[in-house]
Amino acid sequence: MSRLGKLPIKIPNGVVVTIAATGLKFKGPKGELSLPRNPLIDLKIENDEIIVFPYDKEAKNASAMWGLVWSLTRNCVIGVSEGFVKKLEINGVGYRAALAGAQLNLSLGFSHPVEFKLPVGITATVEANTISIFGADKALVGETAAQIRKIRKPEPYKGKGVKYSDEVIRRKAGKSAAKGK
Repeated sequence: MSRLGKLPIKIPNGVVVTIAATGLKFKGPKGELSLPRNPLIDLKIENDEIIVFPYDKEAKNASAMWGLVWSLTRNCVIGVSEGFVKKLEINGVGYRAALAGAQLNLSLGFSHPVEFKLPVGITATVEANTISIFGADKALVGETAAQIRKIRKPEPYKGKGVKYSDEVIRRKAGKSAAKGK
C-alpha cells in the first residue's frame, strides 16, 4: 500500500487542474502539462486538493501505480506553479558556453564548436561557467541536462568536462603517483 499515495496533493493558487477522459491537464504560470490516465488509478479534486486512489487495492500493480501516479501528479503541480531547475558546471581551460536564442553553443575542447538545440518548453541561462536549465516538465529538464552532460562527461584525472553542480567527481591519481610505490 502506498504511504505517499494516501496524502492529498494541494493545488496552489493560480494553478488549474482538470480531469478529462484521457487524463489530467494542468495549467499554471509556468506553463501547461498533461498526464495520461492510468486504468488502475482514480483521481478526484476536492477542496483544492487532488486525491489519488486505486480502483481495486487487490489488483496486481495497483499499489505500485498508486505511488507512481501520485508522484507524477505532484511533479506536474509543482512544475506549472514553480518550475524545475538543473544546474550544470563547465570545468576546463577554454571550455565555455554561450546562448543564442534557443540554441546553446558549447566550446568543450573539440576541434569544432558543439551546437545544442534546446527542446520546446525548456529555457536556459549561462553565467560564467554555469548553465541553468529551466522548465515545467521535470523529466524533460532532467533529460536535457543529461544530454548536455553527455557531450563531454567529466574525466577523473583533472575533472574537465560538464558536470551537475551537486555532482562529486572521484579523482584518480595519475602515473606519477603510481611510480612512488
